[in-house]
Amino acid sequence: MKTVYLAMSADVIHHGHINIIERARELGEVVVGLHTDAVIAEYWRRPVMDYAARRRVVASLRGVGSVIAQETFDQVPNLLALKPDFVVHGDDWREGLHAHFRERVIEVLKGWGGQLVEFPYTKEVSITTIEKAISDLGTTPELRKNRLRQLLSFKPVLRILEAHNGLTGLIVEKTKQVTDGKIKEFDGMWVSSLCDSTSKGKPDIELVDLTSRLGTLNEILEVTSKPIILDGDTGGKLEHFVYTIRTLERLGVSAIIIEDKVGLKKNSLFGTEAVHELDTIRGFCEKIQAGRAARVTKEFMIIARIESLIAGLGMADALERGRAYVRAGADALLIHSKEQTGLDIKEFCQVIKAEFPNLPLVAVPTSYNQFTEEELNGWGINLVIYANHLLRSAYPAMVGTANSILEHGRSKEADSLCMSIKEVLELIPGTK
Repeated sequence: MKTVYLAMSADVIHHGHINIIERARELGEVVVGLHTDAVIAEYWRRPVMDYAARRRVVASLRGVGSVIAQETFDQVPNLLALKPDFVVHGDDWREGLHAHFRERVIEVLKGWGGQLVEFPYTKEVSITTIEKAISDLGTTPELRKNRLRQLLSFKPVLRILEAHNGLTGLIVEKTKQVTDGKIKEFDGMWVSSLCDSTSKGKPDIELVDLTSRLGTLNEILEVTSKPIILDGDTGGKLEHFVYTIRTLERLGVSAIIIEDKVGLKKNSLFGTEAVHELDTIRGFCEKIQAGRAARVTKEFMIIARIESLIAGLGMADALERGRAYVRAGADALLIHSKEQTGLDIKEFCQVIKAEFPNLPLVAVPTSYNQFTEEELNGWGINLVIYANHLLRSAYPAMVGTANSILEHGRSKEADSLCMSIKEVLELIPGTK
């Protein structure tokens, strides 16, 4: 029997998939090249089901002979290994962003006389419509909480953007760009104590209590589905921290980041201009261990933030603390610095990654923002947090609008600074 190769994602199975499998089966034994989670995340969006679940579903479909992993969007590597008689695809890739992948398939098939067979795309089904319906259903705390670990398992680096209310949460949720056929979006949101406090007109000294912080979290949770990481400051007293963990886990928050400082909080970007008192290594390890013992599932992450470089204690202290926090059970490490070169961050990450190759490392490159996510990933960083940028960009825009109204005695001149009411209504779900 001849061999037929059919690539698919199969993240949301619909009758279009069944149609093309049935047509492919008429040509021979069907081998499905199933896109990995990383491929789907790179070219479309995060998968609804992970690879193992999708593989099980596809393998059970009538007409499928076998399933193999397709680890790139380009089919050529699998075709060279398999040398199928036929490659089957819908006719929707003849034009547009993916047309060059089609040309590569045609060219490589010439090597052994293989043939590309294209069937009409099933137009009456729209994956966009199906995905919107799924999105409209929302998510559950369990699914959202687990998503961060899942993303870390197959994406080399995650990008996280701050959100401090429901509106900014929607911006993080919906903003996308398409480049070279790949969809770029944010993988989750960071609920910063600085932005939360500032948006309430209060100083960032842990003045905004947990009850108020939970109010902000709930605003964001109600209108979004992506993972949330909470800025937990110092975590508070150990006895209180365990209850914080249980509350966040119950809500569906994916992770908390706590820093190893004590006393009245002073923002880390002040650096050595302010006095930063650090907890003892033993004391902070006990807090990590207490948090781990309090959580119900291992999917919730406790991330330890090291402030040695901020406090001027040097690299040796940072590395000693990092190693101790990992041994105490921290699920990831965040190393912070206000130095603009980024060299201290790079050194720390390379040393720690050599010792703990599977440990996720987190960076907040506010002061060393000249480096790309790809470059940071080259240092060993797996999660990049853009910690305060929506708040910082919103403030000058709002001040500009306010000044324009004062200057002209009307709002007409401010129109160019504002989005239209129509755009506002389209941003908010359920207003139509």
